[in-house]
Order: sequence, then C-alpha cells, then structure tokens
Amino acid sequence: MSAPARALLRRRALLAAPALLPAARAGAQEAAFPSRAVTIIVASPAGGGTDFSARLIAEPLSQRLGVPVVVENRPGGNGSIGLLATARARPDGHTLTVGYSGTMTGRPAVEGIADFDPQKDFAPIALLTDTPQVMMVHPSVPVRTMQEFIAYAKQRPGQLNYASAGNGSLHHLGTELLKRRTGIDLVHVPYRGTGETISDLLAGRVQFYMNSPPPVIGFIRDGRLRGIATTGRTRHPALPDVPSLPESGLDDMPVNVWYALYAPARTPAAVQARLAREVQAVLAEPVVQARAAEAGTFVSHADAATVAARLARETAAWFEVVRAVGIKPD
Repeated sequence: MSAPARALLRRRALLAAPALLPAARAGAQEAAFPSRAVTIIVASPAGGGTDFSARLIAEPLSQRLGVPVVVENRPGGNGSIGLLATARARPDGHTLTVGYSGTMTGRPAVEGIADFDPQKDFAPIALLTDTPQVMMVHPSVPVRTMQEFIAYAKQRPGQLNYASAGNGSLHHLGTELLKRRTGIDLVHVPYRGTGETISDLLAGRVQFYMNSPPPVIGFIRDGRLRGIATTGRTRHPALPDVPSLPESGLDDMPVNVWYALYAPARTPAAVQARLAREVQAVLAEPVVQARAAEAGTFVSHADAATVAARLARETAAWFEVVRAVGIKPD
C-alpha cells in the first residue's frame, strides 16, 4: 500500500473514532459492572411487602450477576432515610432500592417534595410485583364482610382505629378513600413500618388494616386476623374465601400495591440495561413466580419506561385524592 493510501486510512480511522467512543464507553461500563457486592436498600423494616419483593429477587439476581446481592433494611422517616441513601449513593449500579408505590407516589402527594423527588432522583429498572391489597379486621370486630364492617363502623363513629405504615402510605390513602366512599369515621394510627403495625393489629390495639397479602396471609389463614375484602376486580387466588371489593359494592377503589427496582439517577445507561435484563430473567423463573404466588402476590414485570409512566400517573391521581379529602401531613 502506498504512503498516501496509508495516510488516507489513518485519517478515516481518526474521523470515525469519536463516533465509536460512546459505544465503547457503554461496553466498558457494562463489562466493569458489577465489580463488588450489590446492595438493595429497603426503606422499611423487615417483614413487609417491600422487604419481601427485595428478597424475592436478591438470591437469583446474585447468581446471575456473579456477586453477592445483599438486602439492607434502613427504616425511618416514613421511608425517607433509605430512599435518600439510595438517591445519594454513587450511581454505578451497586446500590439499588425497591420502591413501594405508596412511598413513591402517595407520600409526595401528602408531604410534597422535600429531600428527594421520586420521579427525578431515581432511575427505574423494572416493575417486580403488583398485587391487590386485603382489607382485614381483628377477630374481636364481629364482622365478616365489608358491608357488615361499614354498618358496624357507622354505629361507632370515631371509635375504631385503623393502622398504616406511615403518612402517605397506601394503607393511609386507601383507607381515607374508603372512608370518603362509605361515610365511615375511623381514626388513623400511623406506624413506622408493617411489622409494628401487624403486631398491634394482632394484639387488638387497632381494629382495621389494609396491606398486600405477603406479610399477613399466614395470620388470615390461621384465623388470627379476618380478611373482609380484597381490592382486586376478582377474588385473590391465595384468599379464595375473601370477597372482592366489587362483590362488596365498592367498584372504584384503585389501591393496588406495586414494587419496583430503582437505581440512583445518572446510573450509566449500560448498567441500567444490564440490570434490567437480569431482573427480567429472574422474574421469568418459575421458582420465583411460585414463591410470590405462595405469599399472595404476583410477579408483574414491566420495563423502565412503563414504571416511570405509572409513577407519574399515580402520583398525579393521589394529589387529586389528597386535595379532595383534605389530608394533611401528620
């Protein structure tokens, strides 16, 4: 090859190099991830639905990534401590969080955007689980259906307590919506997490609660709690004896609970893509789906764009509920 031809090839290679840099960087970022253990921060105590969803994927995700995936509970501040820790973490994919829909969409509607913004400070990776809630009472309350509970509560305005896992949680907003739809008067007793809530419900210190099935289904099955309705369109397959809300005459209670995996904003796109692929594969595993179903929840994969759209849509909807009902921060 002549010297002029070699010079021309070199010039062409130099001109092409900048266009190849983004792809090269993306490939290098993905190849370098993960370089150490991955931590999934859960912004609530152990034993709740968020914790269950994180632990559902942790072990199989570890097997696929080839590094430990550790679930770390950081409760407090109505979810703000754990979520803020994730938002401020180095955006390299090694620190993630499982976000509960009540905290990610309901809390901002009640308390506003303060220390973090769920729609700006996190990069959605994938939807993990999605399930109707079950509405339950302590067995000392002599009712077995939602209509019986409504009648019982109307005869005792302000005398029955309902529990929530914090201001702006779906337990809180959903029960306030139920009060508005039915005209009953229940007293809100907020707790710091699901574990404390269930303990007081089992002891009879609160009478009514709604939550996703995983943390409570065992207590309903053994009779220590009584399910009176589920919030889905049809009966929950894990609780076939509990009527759905439409069966109970309440057809407009959109309070399903969902959990999604998030990384800090500015996590490289290549790392997000790797995590998304691996999580999708984990959720497709029959053993993972069976474990979720046994606990009373549903694996429900959706991609990052779908999670982001749902986050925006439901946050706007809860703002409307908060304004209509007049909910104020505790």
